[in-house]
Amino acid sequence: MRMNTRKIVLSALFLAIGIVLPTVTMHVPGIGRMLLPMHIPVLLCGFICGAPYGAIVGSILPICNSVLFGAPPLMPVALAMSIELLFYGMMSGILYRQLKRYKFGIYYSLILTMTIGRIAWGITSYLLFSILGNSFTWIIFLTQAFASAIPGIIIQLIIVPAIVISLRKTDMEVYLYGKREVSDSTFL
Repeated sequence: MRMNTRKIVLSALFLAIGIVLPTVTMHVPGIGRMLLPMHIPVLLCGFICGAPYGAIVGSILPICNSVLFGAPPLMPVALAMSIELLFYGMMSGILYRQLKRYKFGIYYSLILTMTIGRIAWGITSYLLFSILGNSFTWIIFLTQAFASAIPGIIIQLIIVPAIVISLRKTDMEVYLYGKREVSDSTFL
């Protein structure tokens, strides 16, 4: 894998946004956590920089926030989120590369990525909670992965495609890859 300086710099920017954004949303009582502030920069990193960069940013972001600010708690929350966001970053890059030529490909890749990431989080949480001697039930999984995350999921479905589509219109692909891979008419 050839490291690209532009992608490394953008990945560092997404990591920084992922560290700052949760500190801002924390100040909104009761809803700050439901906005899923670490997820958006990781998804964007995967879509824009590709799977390896998204996976790296996703895997270290929750641990960085846990070490720097004590939130989320390292064990088991930050570790489970680390796996979830690793899958977010990796799958957004892989799926978008495969589906971006289709109409609404960005939405297909985003929805599949969010589903795969949440399943990875659920499996990891189940294992970590079991190791700690706690229970992790289907009700807990469905509540935390979907029901309480609805505001964040809606925000992701609005903001991430809007940013990626806007960047595609500004020739970000030419900047990152040296060529445009898909015609303008097919990137919705």
